[in-house]
Amino acid sequence: MYRQSAENGFSLYEKREELRRVIQSKHFVNSPKKSRFLEFIAEQSFQGNSDKLNEYLIGTEVYDRGADFDQQRDPIVRVQAHEIRRLLKKYYEEDGSRSLIRMELPPGHYVPVFSRQAPPEFEEARHAGEEARQGENRLPLNRLLLTATIVLACSCAALAILLARRAASPQPPRTTAALPANLDWFWHPFVPPADAPLIVIPNHPLLRAAHDGDSEQTWASGHEIPKASLPEFRDTIHFRELKRFVFVPSLTDFTSVGETLGLVDLCEMFFRIGDTCRVQQSRLLDFDEIKNNNVILLGGNQSWSGRVFLNVQGFRFQDGVILNSNPKPGEKAVYKPEFDPVTNQLTRDYALVLMLPNERKANRVLLIYGIYTQGSQAAIEFLTTPEKMAQLRSVLAGISPDHKTPPQYFQVLLTTTVENAVPGNATVVAVRAVAN
Repeated sequence: MYRQSAENGFSLYEKREELRRVIQSKHFVNSPKKSRFLEFIAEQSFQGNSDKLNEYLIGTEVYDRGADFDQQRDPIVRVQAHEIRRLLKKYYEEDGSRSLIRMELPPGHYVPVFSRQAPPEFEEARHAGEEARQGENRLPLNRLLLTATIVLACSCAALAILLARRAASPQPPRTTAALPANLDWFWHPFVPPADAPLIVIPNHPLLRAAHDGDSEQTWASGHEIPKASLPEFRDTIHFRELKRFVFVPSLTDFTSVGETLGLVDLCEMFFRIGDTCRVQQSRLLDFDEIKNNNVILLGGNQSWSGRVFLNVQGFRFQDGVILNSNPKPGEKAVYKPEFDPVTNQLTRDYALVLMLPNERKANRVLLIYGIYTQGSQAAIEFLTTPEKMAQLRSVLAGISPDHKTPPQYFQVLLTTTVENAVPGNATVVAVRAVAN
């Protein structure tokens, strides 16, 4: 869960994000023990256990040395710490040269130190660097391009649906009204007199099809695949109109279909009660905007995801699955999407809903995201349907001390069937209360 750290004004999110960037860099990604070393000492310091960090503890916990570990005879921890300091130095000279934060391990100590760096346009540069490296990796290119083009086509369809729905119905009057009671218990922190929430939609990196409207420089940065090698596209307008299939990287062109349709549902709900609907792209958002607002984060594949506001005792999204750290009877430790064995089409998705406190306790952070975009769409439809929310309130009340009042902060794991890439009705799998 998000908490503000007093040290240097850094939040735990900022520290964890910097740690994640470091261990996912080329300097650490192929060194699991060194990554584990950094993760262990960082998490111990985050949890207030810095005074307990020593050579013996690291040797036994990270390097599987037994209780008889003698650090004088076995210098494994000191040797590895020296190597980690060297790799950290190289990381900040290369990939991390534009980082806003610097993570260091002072000589003779095992507590990481975070310091603030000059603020260049960090996020844009980092994402651009990642896109460039992905563009250089040609081995999975066909598969990536195929997926990217499919989702781009879906994105266009979603935009058309969005515009059609808005055009077909008159704008609701901005009169003050109340939400139904079955919705109000969940949404009241985001509606008047509270500040209108900032709704954040994800920007996914992709390779899109180049067209005649692109510049010569854009075309030069593309990757060509012979049209004959993509027979799946034969019935598409792209196949008929584009003379060549050249794909170019983009960070700005695609917003997930499910989150787009869900955004319409959310805005219509807010409009009905006279509230506004503020929307922002994740790539244009900074952490201060999140801390100072009521915020609704859509989609788990953006920088501001469940990893930001981590509750390690509950559910968490990682590597395309949802992990359950403490399974209760009847629950799974891992929830994975399901696919048709013949067509490989998605048939079941899962989604997480997290209601958490922001830095100002009067504000909230609400995260809604599925493993796939269908899960996100189903979750938003669930959260805006009074009948469904009455069921959720009853389930959450069941885990509260008085069995009547839902906890103030909580996690909800939902599942939905999917047919022809369209989600069905979401149902509750499990819930967790989150401590204040």
